[in-house]
Amino acid sequence: MKLAEMRQILSERGIQLTKSLGQNFLHEEKVIAKIASAAELTKADKALEIGPGLGPLTELLVAQAGEVTAIEMDARLVELLRKRFPAGLELIHADALKYIEKNPRDWRGWKLVANMPYSVASPILVELALLEHGPERMTVTLQLEVAKRLKAQANEEDYGLLTLLVQLNYEPRSMFRISAGCFFPQPNVDSACLTLVRRAKPPLTPSQTRAFVRIVKQAFSQRRKMMAKLLRADWPEEQLTRAMSQLSLSPQIRAEAVTLPQFVRLTQLMVGDEVTSLNLAGNP
Repeated sequence: MKLAEMRQILSERGIQLTKSLGQNFLHEEKVIAKIASAAELTKADKALEIGPGLGPLTELLVAQAGEVTAIEMDARLVELLRKRFPAGLELIHADALKYIEKNPRDWRGWKLVANMPYSVASPILVELALLEHGPERMTVTLQLEVAKRLKAQANEEDYGLLTLLVQLNYEPRSMFRISAGCFFPQPNVDSACLTLVRRAKPPLTPSQTRAFVRIVKQAFSQRRKMMAKLLRADWPEEQLTRAMSQLSLSPQIRAEAVTLPQFVRLTQLMVGDEVTSLNLAGNP
């Protein structure tokens, strides 16, 4: 869908895009095709799209996947999409974040492919990433700064809570930059398309995952403070000291210097639950 066509459709229907919904529509056809290619869809796949907008990416998903579900919050766009795709698309009119939170389901066998609404991209990705049965692959267009956070490693500037909550179960793979001029309206920042692939075996059990979330949230609650001091508010000091010593973590270390495998092992030591094998590079 070219920009002129997009403008015409919006004008004819009197649709004014809403900034609060994160409505920045991707119109560059070569970029849209590249996103679909990164998703590696086949007719055996089920694709989930969040925020389809006017449907330029949806068109490719319907053509390439065996089953497509799209979640759109804007009623004006839902009406348009239903007319444009009378078959081959299950369209859900809902707030995607609330829908995913309130309708837990098994997303195994699904691939998320979406130009994410920027206002809610991070919480939606975290919600999906922490599910016991999340999508096998997520190819998402995000603000560049968010994509960098999702790919970051310990001791890098962009490394933080979002990094860990998503990377626990997903490995970041390919990423390419998308200029602001490829969107309408044009945002003030560049974007990126990032592919995340679910790990073959979850590093933690569901109960351990809940503890992991609690630990990393507390550890990053005040980035400039020592992690041990922050965690002592919720965990027994003696147990915490013993666990950190076993991992050769200094009592003065800050969360930004602790790797994902170290956080995973720390969680296992702290909760004393079933220890699962880790398929993460750098596992201590």
